[in-house]
Amino acid sequence: MEIRSSCQPAPDRRPPAVNEDFVLTGPDFAVVLDGATPFAGIDSGCRHTVSWLVGRIVRYVAPPLLTASTAPLADVLAEAIAAVCAEHADGCDLTNRDSPSSTVAMVRVRPDGIEHLVLADSPVVYRSPDGVITVHSDDRLEELPERTVESVRRLRNAPGGFWVASTDPAAAYQAVTGTTDPAEVAAIGVLSDGASRYAERYGRSWDDLMNVLTTEGPAALIRRVRQYDEAAETIRWKRYDDATAAVLYDIGR
Repeated sequence: MEIRSSCQPAPDRRPPAVNEDFVLTGPDFAVVLDGATPFAGIDSGCRHTVSWLVGRIVRYVAPPLLTASTAPLADVLAEAIAAVCAEHADGCDLTNRDSPSSTVAMVRVRPDGIEHLVLADSPVVYRSPDGVITVHSDDRLEELPERTVESVRRLRNAPGGFWVASTDPAAAYQAVTGTTDPAEVAAIGVLSDGASRYAERYGRSWDDLMNVLTTEGPAALIRRVRQYDEAAETIRWKRYDDATAAVLYDIGR
């Protein structure tokens, strides 16, 4: 099995702003996190940045993945969130609904099954040996009735709303999860929404996206996204975003 990845900040970011995405890959897994850029002027109740949160979650999901833990991915993520909360509970208000948060997309390839976990809008895409595309996504954020600051705050990590990795370990058990027979998967894409916009915003097919990932690589996919970003006439939310993509292919070899 081959694994490649690329993680690039939005081109309009200026210091001290940093990349709020993160990608972690190992011999049989890939993890992509996309930190949620806070609304301007919002008090998060936390002295830490979004990039700090993302990096700390990665620090805690890495050991069980690297040591071939058999724990379900939801357990791995829940324990990581709990560990991060313990690090800053004394100095930060973890009850604040605007506390730093992140999406999570994870895949783990085992001989008896390929596991995926998707929390918020960072999808996992499977291509079968005969070319069938399956997109594992969590569209609850997109289904919100409105995207005002107040409505997002009220519905974040709440029943009837959407779920992210932040201050509640239980959010991990609200993720979209599943296991697939390895014989049914030839290639996997793990994406932040800054990369998946190639299909979700710019109208290219998921098959095209997977072809770019497997033939040209993740960095090439992000370059194509940037070209569309530059040319876009209608902008929803923001022209550019941090973009991350990982691809796992030749699975079973």
